Amino acid sequence: MGIADPDLKSSATLDMYAQAAQFSIDACVVLDVPAGVVLPGHPAKPELLHHTAVGRRSPATAEGRATLMHAIAHIEFNAINLALDAIWRFTDMPEAFYLDWLRVAGEEAKHFRLLRDHLRTMGYDYGDFPAHQGLWTMCEKTAHDIVARMALVPRTMEARGLDATPLIQKKLRQIGAPDAVCAASILDIILEEEVGHVAIGNRWYFWLCERDGLDAQPHFFELMRRYEAPRPKPPLNTSARLQAGFTEAELEWLLQPERLDSNQLPTRP
Repeated sequence: MGIADPDLKSSATLDMYAQAAQFSIDACVVLDVPAGVVLPGHPAKPELLHHTAVGRRSPATAEGRATLMHAIAHIEFNAINLALDAIWRFTDMPEAFYLDWLRVAGEEAKHFRLLRDHLRTMGYDYGDFPAHQGLWTMCEKTAHDIVARMALVPRTMEARGLDATPLIQKKLRQIGAPDAVCAASILDIILEEEVGHVAIGNRWYFWLCERDGLDAQPHFFELMRRYEAPRPKPPLNTSARLQAGFTEAELEWLLQPERLDSNQLPTRP
């Protein structure tokens, strides 16, 4: 995890994923981290800015599309660290938990490589544009609480990608340039697998709530308020969210943000 070079990190992650059958939970959870290594490893570039300082460009231009793909590649790079963090940080979970997050790490590494390779065909590379750390910031905020981590990273931050991706793909396909059509096809692969990643977060969130005697749906919204998690922006990709394990009741509440500000919280159906 302390590896900073993006190619080395994604390669090492994919190698570990390929050897999942020989995956050692004890060796991975109790990591022997060398002295002085700050986890996770990040390259010198891209420059990291506050999310409000990261400019946006129209995907109607080639540079604007490169900026967009770079932003998504940065999310995928952070998602590698996120998945590996879940493996080594949280102990005493069932083996299936660690294997699930190893799968996520491997697939995020694949996504990152697909996007980086695409950027290179456009004459750019990862690190050429500034980026922000919104996803990793929430990972840090929930480092002490596995329930909050499952609720607010895969179930909240990553689930936003399920909503945003189809809208991005629509714009890219309308543009019709070869690089735009290629990017939309890459996002097809990412969207399909990200549904599975959010489903993993949902599965373990509900498992943890049952283990700890928590009412899952009200607790989810309480965690959103406590940690000031960003709310989803409509339109929601309801089919993908349902496939990933959200309930109809949750989607109804998420579509009515004014109710999240009240003391009325949903209960289990």
